[in-house]
Amino acid sequence: MKLLHGKLGPQFDALLFDNDGTLVSSMESVHRCWTRWAREYGITDEDFAAVELHGRPAAEIIADLLPEDVRAGALARIEVLETEDVTGGAGGVVLLPGAKELLSALPAGRWAVVTSATRPLAEARLREVGIDFAEMVAADDITRGKPDPEPFLLAAARLGVDPARCAVFEDAPAGLAAGRAAGMTTVALTTTHPVAELDADVVVRDLSAVSVLVGADGVTIETDDRP
Repeated sequence: MKLLHGKLGPQFDALLFDNDGTLVSSMESVHRCWTRWAREYGITDEDFAAVELHGRPAAEIIADLLPEDVRAGALARIEVLETEDVTGGAGGVVLLPGAKELLSALPAGRWAVVTSATRPLAEARLREVGIDFAEMVAADDITRGKPDPEPFLLAAARLGVDPARCAVFEDAPAGLAAGRAAGMTTVALTTTHPVAELDADVVVRDLSAVSVLVGADGVTIETDDRP
């Protein structure tokens, strides 16, 4: 089912947000850092272009490109490049529409960030756009990344809520697949992928089309994304 406007709830105890492509956009920074990294490791443009970067842990990307004996060093290198790119003021990380307003309407304990980035990198990106968060599940916390449900199930466990009473906000097919596999309601954003590639319960343009009502019996999600 794909709804562009309507109401869901109040069956939700927690809302779980992907970071890059959902709360922030760091595509400029990501492209800059990974292009430099690929050149340092002698990866051809053709091989690099064939690998999907968005929504995947860096360790999985690197495993697609390099032999096992150099992966640990390569992972440490891209972590340094990406974190320094954010903290060094190079730009390329921006707040996406509606993100801060929506999060400010949610009390602590009702939401978490669930990202494929490492914790230091995700924290640096969120600080760059002025988002404070109480709970995060990052690549450091899991053994299997999206589309496996582990990241979202861990977030639900940390918040002490039933996965069936969680809603996932994602922009990437892998993240939406992870949310579905976790038994959660999925809300897709068309910030990085076209509607045809997004399998979700609800599809909206971005978080500016989403509002919430928080009550004693749970959170109600309202979407309004009429053409």
